[in-house]
Amino acid sequence: MTDSLPASPGSAPISVAGFATLAQALDHAASVDAGMYFYSGRGQLTEALPYARLREQSEALARRMLARGLKRGDRVALLAETDGDFARSFFACQIAGLVPAPLPLPAALGGRQTYLEHLRRMVESVGAAAALTPAAFESWVAEACAGLPLHFVSTIAHLDDVVPVQGELEAPSADDLAYLQFSSGSTRFPHAIAVTHRAVIANIDAISLHGLQITGSDRCASWLPFYHDMGLVGFLLTPLCCAISVDYLATREFARRPLTWLQLISNYGGTLSFSPSFGFELCARRVENGGVPEGLDLSRWRAAGIGGDMVRPGPLLKFCESFAGSGFNPGALTPSYGMAEAALALSFSPLGRGLKMDRVDTDRLERDHLAVAPAADAPRSRDFVRCGRILPGHDIEVRDEQGQPMPEWGVGLIHVRGPSLMKEYYLQPEETARALCGDGWLNTGDIGYLADGEIVITGRAKDLIIVNGRNIRPQDLEWSAEGEVDALRSGDVAAFAIDEEAGEVVVVLVESRAADATARAALCEQVSGVLRARHGIEVRVVPVPPRSLPQTSSGKLSRAKARALYLAGSFKLAGAG
Repeated sequence: MTDSLPASPGSAPISVAGFATLAQALDHAASVDAGMYFYSGRGQLTEALPYARLREQSEALARRMLARGLKRGDRVALLAETDGDFARSFFACQIAGLVPAPLPLPAALGGRQTYLEHLRRMVESVGAAAALTPAAFESWVAEACAGLPLHFVSTIAHLDDVVPVQGELEAPSADDLAYLQFSSGSTRFPHAIAVTHRAVIANIDAISLHGLQITGSDRCASWLPFYHDMGLVGFLLTPLCCAISVDYLATREFARRPLTWLQLISNYGGTLSFSPSFGFELCARRVENGGVPEGLDLSRWRAAGIGGDMVRPGPLLKFCESFAGSGFNPGALTPSYGMAEAALALSFSPLGRGLKMDRVDTDRLERDHLAVAPAADAPRSRDFVRCGRILPGHDIEVRDEQGQPMPEWGVGLIHVRGPSLMKEYYLQPEETARALCGDGWLNTGDIGYLADGEIVITGRAKDLIIVNGRNIRPQDLEWSAEGEVDALRSGDVAAFAIDEEAGEVVVVLVESRAADATARAALCEQVSGVLRARHGIEVRVVPVPPRSLPQTSSGKLSRAKARALYLAGSFKLAGAG
């Protein structure tokens, strides 16, 4: 498909600091021979959307939206399908001075009513004045928004007959809101993160100039959802601001045919693509059963980024092994750290280095909050992946429980500041005050340490399990069980603590595919034994049905929701043994 070849190559890293707004970036991208390309699950091109056409169609839609009664600053809920209509809707908002709020699609599993209630709450939380949706979900969104004071709930096509407003449109300013990004909701109901044009442009500039050193010869590929910061900022806004082409596969299609992602990279010369660890794992697992596609060429993939969750070394090393024959370079692995509260990225590991890990004494980590190398006779240790230095223009501190900065290798709460930070949690001043300090620092809620100036993430503060003075990361328990019990796969385990009269109890939920109670009991005993031997703790192992552990909209395990469901007895109601 020659119409989807990349723009003319260039060699100098691109800076986007000259753009004040995303609308200005779109104006520039429209002058370049590049664009967005959408593919089916079988790799067939379904839409080619050059940036010039996107600019033209977005302005036409902006004028029709304003004609339907919207005014500058109004929030517009956008159901974030991976298609050209979402891009048109998002940039129509930019041109019209509206504030888009991307919303998640329904999960593959889960109740319709629960999703509609969740959607309504999100729409209400930002005071949306309108909603745009794909035709397939129009009735769902209309039902979710019934009775709310919206000007319209519509598809783009249903606005075609609206007479557009005429005249010059007032351009947004750098300090206007560019969009509202909902947090993943792994430990609470998602907050709407208010991101200004100035903040997102600053982040994209740091990503393109320093983190990934993007040039005009680069090309992106992505299966990440547009309602997640890594999908929206990383693979919609960054390629557009840099005026380079990007190939898209819908998230649901990736889940069905993950190797199509790699085939797009191979077919169209992709150089930049990111995924959480589980995406690489899914690809490696798929070729174990069916083999590597013939002719797959991953040799041009220079930055295979990992983000969106804690970096898991095991699946990444397996991916390298599985695709070595396809030209994949292990040095391309690029662990990163970031969050929607900082638009997207805060650090990238050095390009071309691949994984760099610290082996840490687990006992010292849990009891003394120190990341130190284990002695030869240390009973327990584990590896953590370095995620590189903080991006230029940003600062980072690791603080203890009293809020004092810690030296390198001290494990504590990570705080950051810089030009990429959010303005606020929209319409939530108390939550904003808890996260943003008066001196401009953001409490990320992540736990980690600095090693030679590089960021290393060890967990989330709200997920920590505290047993007899030990700070135990639930990921350690989950990964041990998944790695040592043959019946378990990645994502099959959730660990958390609950308070009972006798004290704190560590609960470990395991998805069991066994049909009979005896097999489920044997699985639970095996998991208990592994965790007793590896971590020295007693746990209550509870079998739950396959695919019943709750996930956030971005695919992360939600331990908070799993805990709530367990306490409510929902897993027993679902038929757990």
